[in-house]
Amino acid sequence: MRLEKIAHRAGLTVDEPTLRQALEAEGFAVWVWSDPPGADYSPHSHDHDESLWVLQGEITFGAAGSEFTLGPGDRLMLPRDTVHTARAGAAGATYLIGEKQ
Repeated sequence: MRLEKIAHRAGLTVDEPTLRQALEAEGFAVWVWSDPPGADYSPHSHDHDESLWVLQGEITFGAAGSEFTLGPGDRLMLPRDTVHTARAGAAGATYLIGEKQ
């Protein structure tokens, strides 16, 4: 897995069951997470690969000297041990988190 933003594809249904099924088919354990407006996560990393798929709102991740702003239907591939930050937008954000060991 490499660090990358995958932009929303035209025709992709942005709903929890559809995106959850896609993540699970890739071998991810999946749950939904919501952040309130302006939620801010300081630099941290995980010991597993993650894929985050935004359902509603907006969230910006900082990693490897870049910022990745995601809205509904956008996806972030976040390799294990990648130090990153996250900041929810003005309306908050709801997204699926997929975790894979």
